[in-house]
Amino acid sequence: MGHSSELQLIVELARAGGMSAAARELGVTPAAVSKRLAQIEARLGVRLVNRSTRRLSLTAEGEVYLENARRILGEIEDLDQLIASRQASPRGLLKVNAPLGFGRSYIAPAIAEFAQKYPEVSLQLQLTDSPADFVQDAFDVAVRFGDLPDTRLIARKIAPNRRLVCASPGYLKAHGVPAAPHDLARHQCIVLRQNEAAYGLWRFTKGRRSETVKVRGNLSSNDGEVTLTWGLAGLGILQRAEWDLARYLRSGRLVRVLEDYALPQADIYAVFPERHHLSTKVRVFVDFLVGYFQKGAEGQW
Repeated sequence: MGHSSELQLIVELARAGGMSAAARELGVTPAAVSKRLAQIEARLGVRLVNRSTRRLSLTAEGEVYLENARRILGEIEDLDQLIASRQASPRGLLKVNAPLGFGRSYIAPAIAEFAQKYPEVSLQLQLTDSPADFVQDAFDVAVRFGDLPDTRLIARKIAPNRRLVCASPGYLKAHGVPAAPHDLARHQCIVLRQNEAAYGLWRFTKGRRSETVKVRGNLSSNDGEVTLTWGLAGLGILQRAEWDLARYLRSGRLVRVLEDYALPQADIYAVFPERHHLSTKVRVFVDFLVGYFQKGAEGQW
């Protein structure tokens, strides 16, 4: 095992939190991982990993080793990508993260098409309901909505996306159509609980005027697909991204309300660490997503 493999071993142990999980990722036995770790510690003359708990933890020296291991491995990958950028076709492993519902409906089909076009790229798609940790989980690309607070990441917009307010025709017939945001106070609103700090706060703008409404209702969920299902069932007014609503608005199963008011944008971005900027596989994949979503928008999905 060379030095780069030793670095990768410590990185994988820290990420997996255990010998068995790390061994599975590295394709070796737990005994081999334990033996090689002992050899590294013996060579360095320090203990890198605490083994006293069920989940492994790093010592202070181990944390220093891990931090520098990640940096060095990143620099090695950058060098590899710089040389690989001369290739005509991308290859290698590409790890992608995306939100649950959007990932199922749009990113998974996009990856299926990409895989057919670039068979030398191996793809892993992980769907989560919380943002990816690029350092901890070693993702190459993540799909995100709206503003991106982490300035250490490079973001490229792959599609515009508005937030809309809508309800089923049956609900509006029974309860009336709100004419202004404050009218929502007398309606059943279906609330998505993804950000507890802003729970139930819907922000509207019209020209230079802005208005924030605290909406209420009997139904709320942390899953956007669930809130959409309830809205289609006529159980209240909901706020969702245009990409999720488009087919239901076209079919008439849902109807937009408060069309004169705008909500915060939810544009769709592909984000990746700066060190991946020259990566052929990342660049080609992001270019592909831009074209894929443009084609889908033109066809109205």
